[in-house]
Amino acid sequence: MTLLMGPPAASAPPFSRLADAPLRPRSVLPGRQRWEVEAVLRRPNLARLLETSLQAVPGIDRAEVSPVTGRVLLFHETALSSRDAARLLGETVAQVLTQAADHPAPRRAPRGTSRRVPRQTPRRADRDEDEAPPVADRTRHSSGTGTGSGVGVVAVVGAGAGAAVALGVGKHVLKVLSAPWVSLGLVAAATTVVIRRAWRRSNADRAAAEGSSDTSGASGSPSRRHFLTRLIGPHRRKFALATALSVVSQAVEMGLFALMSYAITVLVGGGSQTLTGLGLVGLETQLPFLAGVMALAAVASSGASYLAGSSWHKLAQSIESDLRTTTYAHVQRLSTADLEGERTSHTTQVLTEDISQLGSFVARTLHESTQLATCFAVLAPAYLLLAPQLAWIAFIPIPLVAWLAFRFHERTADDRAASAATRSRLHARLTDNLQSNVMVKAACTEEYEEQRVAELCAEHGEANSRTDRSSAVQAQLVRMCAMAAVPTTILLGGKAVLRSELPLERLTPLLDLPAITLSRLHRLGDMTDEYRRSVDAFERVQRLLDLPQEPSEGSRELPADGIRGQLDLQKVTFAYPGRPPALRDLSMHIAPGRVTGIVGTTGAGKTTVAKLLMRFRDPDTGQVLLDGVDVSELPLHELRGVIGYVSQEPFVFDGTIAENIRYGTFDADERRVAQAARAAGADSFIKSLPDGYDSQVGERGAALSGGQKQRIALARTFLADPPVVILDEATSAVDNETEAAIQRGLEAFAQQRTLIVIAHRLSTIRNADTIYVLERGGVVAECGTHTELVQRGGRYANLWRLQSGEPPASRPTEQEHQPPPWLRALPS
Repeated sequence: MTLLMGPPAASAPPFSRLADAPLRPRSVLPGRQRWEVEAVLRRPNLARLLETSLQAVPGIDRAEVSPVTGRVLLFHETALSSRDAARLLGETVAQVLTQAADHPAPRRAPRGTSRRVPRQTPRRADRDEDEAPPVADRTRHSSGTGTGSGVGVVAVVGAGAGAAVALGVGKHVLKVLSAPWVSLGLVAAATTVVIRRAWRRSNADRAAAEGSSDTSGASGSPSRRHFLTRLIGPHRRKFALATALSVVSQAVEMGLFALMSYAITVLVGGGSQTLTGLGLVGLETQLPFLAGVMALAAVASSGASYLAGSSWHKLAQSIESDLRTTTYAHVQRLSTADLEGERTSHTTQVLTEDISQLGSFVARTLHESTQLATCFAVLAPAYLLLAPQLAWIAFIPIPLVAWLAFRFHERTADDRAASAATRSRLHARLTDNLQSNVMVKAACTEEYEEQRVAELCAEHGEANSRTDRSSAVQAQLVRMCAMAAVPTTILLGGKAVLRSELPLERLTPLLDLPAITLSRLHRLGDMTDEYRRSVDAFERVQRLLDLPQEPSEGSRELPADGIRGQLDLQKVTFAYPGRPPALRDLSMHIAPGRVTGIVGTTGAGKTTVAKLLMRFRDPDTGQVLLDGVDVSELPLHELRGVIGYVSQEPFVFDGTIAENIRYGTFDADERRVAQAARAAGADSFIKSLPDGYDSQVGERGAALSGGQKQRIALARTFLADPPVVILDEATSAVDNETEAAIQRGLEAFAQQRTLIVIAHRLSTIRNADTIYVLERGGVVAECGTHTELVQRGGRYANLWRLQSGEPPASRPTEQEHQPPPWLRALPS
């Protein structure tokens, strides 16, 4: 199957022909698809734009686009069909490619060539007959090459005049530019321009995806505009303490380096007049004093640095813990509709990776940003006060290093993305091989798998090498720029010292300050990227917190003396998003204190009925009543507290068997736990385990079979002892002998209790007081006891004969076909 996108717009440039590239499916599963898109191969910017655009499409939960392999991994809502998801993918790819064609990236001219725009003059045949030829044409025709000679003369004269002007005013211009405040202002303006342009480039993909022309990052949602305020707000005191410690530690560190250079000057000069004025006379007194001050500064720097790092990490842990706890508490109260399917994995990602990203941002990026700001706060006043004539030397490299930081960060972004893609593929391959170890051995493909893993390892190593080379080049260039300020400062500062324009004691403390500042400035690109990723993570957390919670309060309360357990569905219609109705005008009466069975084909709405009774979902129309009261009017926790629910695939927590049975009834003693296990037919296999009820079940019950997990879930419900119990295929994974034991336990458990049993295996509900047979759309096809339905010879009878192996019976009479009077009395 190949999905072709629509033709590009007629006005689109040639680049839009990529929109005709086919999308080839690699795997299409419910909720998950993998496609090959040739257009994004080796186009990382286009891949990022497509990924952002896909994630903004309603119905698509997550998308991963790899420019290395040209593959698109698409996760969509289960309510969205695979065909519709493929259609959305094709439309989005076409829109992105057309958008890229409307705004193509400028191509670089090869080195050593100049980009000339050819002058296109209209052809003579296209001109009006009365129109005179252009002046250039007339000149060319009249004077031959004379015009070229004239232009050359003008160019030479202009160049000479420019050189003369430069030589004449050059010294004055340099003198003005080297003025301390002028140089500081120019450097600040240049650095601002560099950062702003880099910020615009980094937000270009987002602005294009959102259809906005503003790439400054100033616009956006309130969470984006007030990101830091909302993140730090509840922890202002801890933030203030961590910031103060960062400032102190960085200032003391810079002061220590300045003091070391000053001490060398004092030693070479045989003493310091400044220290002599303070009462420290002689080199023998001044050196011990300076050594003691440096030792104290070293201790203070180390202590303040440790305290600062510790404070930032504590702040990050507090923010991470509070945010995760608050978000998880909110998620616990969301409706099941917001947590079904692929949304669960995305919610988990927000609670783990996104909140961890925010903690990492606070612990590292904010700490480094504070230290960088402190470096500038120390560097600028130090030069302006001690050596203003040399300030421009320290300031000039700042915009250059900032430009290099952003430039190399942008260049290495593609390398890092390629490295991450190969690492993901290698991890997936290793996981698949280990999980399919039996199949690999059975197929004798060990060498084949080894070769595939070796190729991926080599590809991953090459991608890592490219990333390491880019990072190493950036580090060395920044180091070169930082160290270049030192010899220049020594040269010009030394001349100023020789001319007695600058005391030596003021020069030496300044030598290391530019290098310290610029060494921290090289991470400016990484810090900006961390900021953007943290803003995105915070927005995802806020979107999760904005989801509405289930309405837990109700206008009615349950009777104080308990409930009877009568349940009624009256003309209930319900449809899942994007699907036809699962139930259509369904009416059903479940008698209190009786056993009611519900059977039917797959998709008949049996589990949907259970969800409506538990209020996991609310009907679109109609009512669900408990003892004559609409369940929507009852408090949610009280409603679910009186209804026990065991699903077909019950969840078992990582812990002991006793802890899983006791879950929800935490105060139950061992006797009650064992009694519930016996009623559920689980006591026999539990006692056969080495540790009995203290046996660990592993993650998601990995140490248990499906039937054992179902019996533990049944025991958990028996222990809770609710007046109403819903069993949704709760014994589908057990054998016949175990099912018979469970049936005996259910007979005793069902006394004076409303029991609703949903089953495919008819032997499970054979003894039910009433059996409903549902067809697709939630339509009641038949209703009655097992004997009545078998004698009636309808759908239930056919199912019973297929499962039991009994021969077909004679067709029932017309009278036997009639439903019981109470069913005929119900509204259709």
